[in-house]
Amino acid sequence: MIGLSHYLIFSTVLFGIGIFGMLSRRNAIAVLMSVELMLNAVNVNFVAINRFVTSGQAAGQLFSIFVIVVAAAEVSVGLALIISIYRHRKSVDLNNFDLLKW
Repeated sequence: MIGLSHYLIFSTVLFGIGIFGMLSRRNAIAVLMSVELMLNAVNVNFVAINRFVTSGQAAGQLFSIFVIVVAAAEVSVGLALIISIYRHRKSVDLNNFDLLKW
């Protein structure tokens, strides 16, 4: 049977892959995908802990839905910014995002 530790290990691996993707990629869209992967790892934690620790309460599932809604808003704003910068700079390389430098 799959226990809580299996879900927590899976979530830790997903979060680690997301951190690695965020730190190693220079493409803005790949960084956004890595952030989404980290948020999904948090959702796996919420649902697994809700299933194995609490009995009959849906708090972990509600937190997961809230995280999904916030992630959708974050992606829509992030993609809008990336599209706007791409139209201006013709690149989504994070090293070229120096619009706010002095």
